[in-house]
Amino acid sequence: MRYNEKELRALSQQPAELAAELGMRGPKKGSVAKRRLVKLVVNFLFYFRTDEDEPLGALLLERCRVAQEEPGGFSISFVEDPERKYHFECCSQEQCEQWTEALRRASYEYMRRSLIFYRNEIQKMTGKDPLEQFGISEETRFQLSSSLREGQSAGVSSQLDELD
Repeated sequence: MRYNEKELRALSQQPAELAAELGMRGPKKGSVAKRRLVKLVVNFLFYFRTDEDEPLGALLLERCRVAQEEPGGFSISFVEDPERKYHFECCSQEQCEQWTEALRRASYEYMRRSLIFYRNEIQKMTGKDPLEQFGISEETRFQLSSSLREGQSAGVSSQLDELD
C-alpha cells in the first residue's frame, strides 16, 4: 500500500488516542529494545525517537495480530508476514492491557464490524435503518451479512470480541 509521506507526517502530529514511551524491538533478528515514543493515531501506530518530532516509522494496524507476551509486554505481527513481529515493553501490566485493548480496536475492520453490529441492534429496536438518513444505507461496506439478516447477531458480537 502506498502512502503520501507528507500526509503521514501530518497525521503523526495529530492528537493521539494513546501515547507513551515504551521499549520497542523491531522484527530483525538480534534487535534490542529501544525507548521510543509510541503514538496511536486512528489506525496507525507511529514511533519516534524520544527527543525528535519526526516519526521513525509507522505501522498500519490492519490485518495484524496483537498479543500479550511476557508480563508487561505485547507484540504486533501481520497476517501476510507473521515473521515480521514488533515487540513492545510497558512499564506495568495495566499499561500493557490498556495498549493491547486500544490497538485491537484501532483497525478499520473492527470499526466496520462494530458499526454493522450496532446498526443491526438499532434496526431491531426501532424498525428503522439508522444509516438511511445519511444516504449510505445501500453501500456495500455497510451491508449486513445474510446471517445477520436472519437474526444471528451473536456471530458479529463474538467476531468483535475476537478481532485482533
